[in-house]
Amino acid sequence: MCDTKPTKLGFVVAEFNRDITYMMEIEAREHAAFLGAEVTDCMYVPGAFDMPLAIKKMLAAGKVDAVVTIGCVIEGATQHDEIVVQHAARKIIDLSLEFGKPVTLGISGPGMSRLEANERIDYAKRAVESAVKLVKRLQ
Repeated sequence: MCDTKPTKLGFVVAEFNRDITYMMEIEAREHAAFLGAEVTDCMYVPGAFDMPLAIKKMLAAGKVDAVVTIGCVIEGATQHDEIVVQHAARKIIDLSLEFGKPVTLGISGPGMSRLEANERIDYAKRAVESAVKLVKRLQ
């Protein structure tokens, strides 16, 4: 028997590189609707590094089936982009395991230019698809 309830998604969206994350968020929302999922919560954070606390609060509230992260980390003159993405990704995985709910990685980067970031806007769409699939398969 299939569950007909729509999957409830929470979005955690980075404001850093907002010109890119805005387009990512639009594509993610459109894809969620296409898949029959509902975006029931959305929290904006300064950057990808700030996502884990927002994710934890969203999961602890218990109102979403999964969280989709949306962010863009562009390469700079130092290795800061690598550190940000590595640590954010590690904590995102930890939170998914701690709460037993999917938290998907829709953060593009590190090591990419602004042009490459524009070409990777669909990472958000992929993260939504992964969240919906995981919710359904883990039921």
